[in-house]
Amino acid sequence: MNLIILFEQDFTQDDTVKLEGRRLEHVLSVHKAEVGQTLKVGLLNGKIGIGLITHLSKDMLCMKIELLKEPPKPLESQLILAMPRPKVFARILQTVTALGVKKIFVIKTWRVQKSYWNSPVLSEEKLRDNMILGLEQAKDTILPEVRIVKLFKPFVEDEISEIIKDTIPFVAHPIADKQCPYNINKPTTVAIGPEGGFIEYEIDMLIKYGFIPVSFGDRILKVETAIPYIYGKLY
Repeated sequence: MNLIILFEQDFTQDDTVKLEGRRLEHVLSVHKAEVGQTLKVGLLNGKIGIGLITHLSKDMLCMKIELLKEPPKPLESQLILAMPRPKVFARILQTVTALGVKKIFVIKTWRVQKSYWNSPVLSEEKLRDNMILGLEQAKDTILPEVRIVKLFKPFVEDEISEIIKDTIPFVAHPIADKQCPYNINKPTTVAIGPEGGFIEYEIDMLIKYGFIPVSFGDRILKVETAIPYIYGKLY
């Protein structure tokens, strides 16, 4: 936890917070902090600053807060991700949040198992919990927007043109002729399929609506490995 995320309900006064639970346990066990020390804090969807510890016990942490600066700039990319295995998705969501992606579409494709959509990892609470872990890691405060899309064809036909507007849209495809560009530093939309990849019909539809199929090398990577690898190339 490189940044302690604060919520509006933590505030007892305009500049004072009281924390319990997981964040308190982390301060006690990892930071091993004491009264008078400062910790890095950030208000969810707000500014980042410092918290001066005024009270610390096994039951409660109180801090006087000063929020000083804006969070880091987001990555200029949005991600369209075929729903992976739920346990993997939790880790991916943390990683993507830490990378600074602020718009994520989780989509149904032919190779995505139907049972995945019943997982509690897709509940609003679990989505938020995993994104907060990513924010804490990256010292960021701005929650990404996550949208769950269970119908591929209507999503592509009715919405994708507007979604990719003003971005360069890439679809990761291992057998594509074109190699991924390096350090593009322009807004992108990146589409990544499930472990087995997009089927040809899905690739053809994405190409029809403007996506550029690109290869990211000769190695076939797991989705959770491919995402940071791809963004490392693009940015």
